Order: sequence, then structure tokens, then C-alpha cells
Amino acid sequence: MPEEISVEVVEADDGLWHEYDLLARRSYGQPVGDISRLREHADVRVALRDGRVIGGGLGLPVPQFFGGKPVPSACLAGGCIAPEERGAHLWSLLLDERTRHLQDQGAVLATAWTASTGYGRRMGWASPAPVFSWEVPSDQLRGSFTDIGFKITHIPEGHTGGRQAEFAARWNGPWLRPQWWPVWQQDVHPDLTHYAFALPDQAPDGLLTLGFDRHPVAGRQLVVHDFWANSADAASAMLCFLGRHSSRIPTVMFQRTALPPTPLLHRLHRAGAAAATSWHPWMMRVLDLAKAVQLRGWPGDLDIALSLTVTGRAGDQAFTLRVSGGHGELAPTSSPRTQLALTEQQFAVWYAGGYRSATSALLDGVGGTPGDIARLVGATSETEPWLPEYF
Repeated sequence: MPEEISVEVVEADDGLWHEYDLLARRSYGQPVGDISRLREHADVRVALRDGRVIGGGLGLPVPQFFGGKPVPSACLAGGCIAPEERGAHLWSLLLDERTRHLQDQGAVLATAWTASTGYGRRMGWASPAPVFSWEVPSDQLRGSFTDIGFKITHIPEGHTGGRQAEFAARWNGPWLRPQWWPVWQQDVHPDLTHYAFALPDQAPDGLLTLGFDRHPVAGRQLVVHDFWANSADAASAMLCFLGRHSSRIPTVMFQRTALPPTPLLHRLHRAGAAAATSWHPWMMRVLDLAKAVQLRGWPGDLDIALSLTVTGRAGDQAFTLRVSGGHGELAPTSSPRTQLALTEQQFAVWYAGGYRSATSALLDGVGGTPGDIARLVGATSETEPWLPEYF
């Protein structure tokens, strides 16, 4: 009997969860605190061979914004395979089973942070956007940005709720943060402080979360975890506020999920003052193409109809994409010829708004005429991909 058949993936009870926790410590070389912190919110699956846990992972059923609407998603975390079991394609079995059960619970997308991008792509996953952290001298922020008079309010817990959700809905990828988000983040980072920025008698236009960490040279650095700005003035006031720490903190670090993909730091007075570090990206897979198109938001003035073929692990599938009046539909078609050809990875990048032009889609291998590709790209490029949550 092949080895793959001797492995089963099951939902973890208390005993199996404890074995998974111990395995993750051995696999990662350190305790994985989120396995305990997120257990009550997660779907926990483990791989068993002869009754012994040899792999496992968490699945968080959290909606993500796409096109301004929250789409049911499965956010995967804590995945591991026993070191002695690696190399036998067990990860693909475990990943497929984890996403299958989450899809049964309503997820139409799956998202994960992973360093194994090549392996992920082979399994149908894609990276919609590059990810960077930024390190900036605090005195550069102080000298390059101004505050036109925002009131800065220290608030007791992390950013969730209506105003934060409004800001998040302007991007493709952010969570519709659940109620347990602030407690989880404060447990992971006990020193976090949270601020709101508002002009007099107005709702907050900026939300900021920061902490502190060791710096290899300067001793301490300020670390930005959340940076939500609703306007250029709010962003400037927030960056100016960070710069005011320069008397004690020489460096501000925007962690890999913190800064939105906008050219804010291009306004620094000294060229080259900001140093970027590239990180492994977040990856996503569209589990149900038709439902994903139906549930995401679409521009109200968009009216298109395109035929496309999507090639994936299940083979070629032909569809007609129709978007009109803010509603989208992806319907199967029997037509042997279509206007566009995409892999399931390219479909995920397109869905997340990762193609900013027809040229970028063409260079990534999307098939079709430049005009048809431009129409396709224009359907999702109104909002950009950004995943501010790290899990």
C-alpha cells in the first residue's frame, strides 16, 4: 500500500492537539504560541500515521475584503510536517485536506504566509504582491512630514470596528477583523499602544499601532504594526508623530505588514534614507472561482463580458465573465475558444488586483489580445492588494 494512503487527516481533539503543539515546537525549533492562542477560533487539522501526529495546521475562517466586500476566506497558519516525514509530499495532502474542510464551512478563498513560494505555486497558489518592511531614521520623518492640526488620542485596544473596516475595505486582502483580534494581538505583543488621529469634530482619519523592540546598533527602535490613513494629511500627521520620537528612538521600523503599498516614503527629504527589506509574500488560492467572483465587490460603472479559460490542477475550465451594475458572474461555457487564457495562479493575482496594467499581465503570461487583457485587468485594478494582518 502506498505511503500516502496510510496517512489520514482528521480534526484534532484535545489529545491530538497537544501532540500537534509538541510537534510544532520540534518542527519550528521554538514554541508556536498561536497554536494555543487561536485554538478556540480555528479549525485544527492533523495528519496521522499509525495514530501518531506527523503534521498539522490551523485554519482561521476570517473574511477578507476584495473590491470593498468581505469574502469568506480560510487563513492558514501554524502548518508543520515532522522533520523525519518531509520529502514525501505529505504537505500537499495536508494542505488540500485543510482547505477542503474550510471550503465545506463556506470559504471560497485560502490565504497563507509562507516561505515555500515555489511549492505553493505548484499547488495552485499565487503571490499577488511583493512584501517589504521599511527602516527609516526617525529624524527624517520628523523633518519631512507635517501635521496640520490633528488631535491625537491614545486608545486602549487594537483597531477593529466600523472605522477600521471602512479603511480596510479600500484594499484587496485585509481581514474583516473579528472581535478576538485585539486580545490576540495584545497577547502576542504586550507593549502595543494605539492611537487615533482626527481633525476637530470629525471622525478619525488615521489609526496607528506601535510597539518597541531591540535594535542591533541603536539599542531600541520603534516598530509600526498598524498604519491606516484615510487621507494624505492624516498619513503626514502620523509619520510626523512617529518622527517626534527621535530624541529617544533613532529608528522607526515598519514591519512587513504595516505600510500600505503607496509611495509615502518617497517624500523623505534625504534620498535613500529609507531602507527596504524584502520578505516572503502572502499567497492565496481561489477555491471556488464562480463564488469568489459572485461575492467580491465590483465597480458600479463597469460593464464587461469576456470569455476565458482557466487552467489548474483540475484541467482546463472555460467560463464567461460578466460584470455589470456592481455584480459579477462567472458561468461555465462549452465554447472551445475563449478570448483569454489564465492559469489558476494568474486568476488569483488578477482577482486580488495584482496586475496594475495589461503590460504586467502580459509579462506574467496571461494569454489574449492587449485590448482584452486591458479590459480584464481594469475590472480589479481599482483596488490594490495589501494584507496588513500577519498570522
